[in-house]
Amino acid sequence: MAPNTGILTKQSNHSVDETLKNLQRTLEAKGVTVFGVVDHSGEAEKVGLKIRPTKLVMFGSPKAGTPLMLAAPSIAIDLPLKILVSEDEQGKVWVSYNSPDYLKQRHSVPTELLQNIAIVEALAMKAAE
Repeated sequence: MAPNTGILTKQSNHSVDETLKNLQRTLEAKGVTVFGVVDHSGEAEKVGLKIRPTKLVMFGSPKAGTPLMLAAPSIAIDLPLKILVSEDEQGKVWVSYNSPDYLKQRHSVPTELLQNIAIVEALAMKAAE
């Protein structure tokens, strides 16, 4: 990933599919809504193209997201939260997400609401372990 893009990346100890399952189990256990999973590699395959395994999970909670959007309406473009699980050319699997601090600065999120998006870091770490 390019530096200073606001994207944080952690290496996973699992395959893309197992990392995705770990993330989905964690989200379910915490009562977080999964709004969708985009299987970029699967969609590419449908049109005869090939990319390494790449899946994007969109998730969140209206209880956490609504106060953010009321305080900083432009954050709606970055909600729901997302975690990208992808495999590189060496077969290593990576978990990537927008830095909460980046989102805070990008949208002028009040400090007292930062915890509403900071959960993404713990979720990414849990999925990758």
